[in-house]
Amino acid sequence: MARIAFSNPPGAPQPQSRYSQAALIEGEGRRLVVSGQVGLRPDGSLVREAEAQIDQSLANLGAILAAHGMGPANIVKMTVFLTDPSLVGAWRARRDAFLQGHAPASTLLIVAGLATPDFKVEVEAEAIA
Repeated sequence: MARIAFSNPPGAPQPQSRYSQAALIEGEGRRLVVSGQVGLRPDGSLVREAEAQIDQSLANLGAILAAHGMGPANIVKMTVFLTDPSLVGAWRARRDAFLQGHAPASTLLIVAGLATPDFKVEVEAEAIA
């Protein structure tokens, strides 16, 4: 089984919220790369409100992890795209609740837009087991 060691080494800035600067993966294991998840419900309908899109994108990520026998604690890297900087606080609060104390490597970007103008958030992740 793969071993994961999260670190915030000296010489790099300490995280300003709950994430780690690096994830070292050693040994054998399974790696899951998850495409960007947006605020679409399983039936394909869009959640309209931006903060609810955060919730839905995390629910989608959770469902994909579970389908592969994994959960939030298996995530080693998250990349998040927000179209509105005012969503950063909501993202961080919901991410922290989803991860339940787990702090994978993470990148947060504020972007001009996503694949569809109605999308306000997109979350992609890598996980191992």
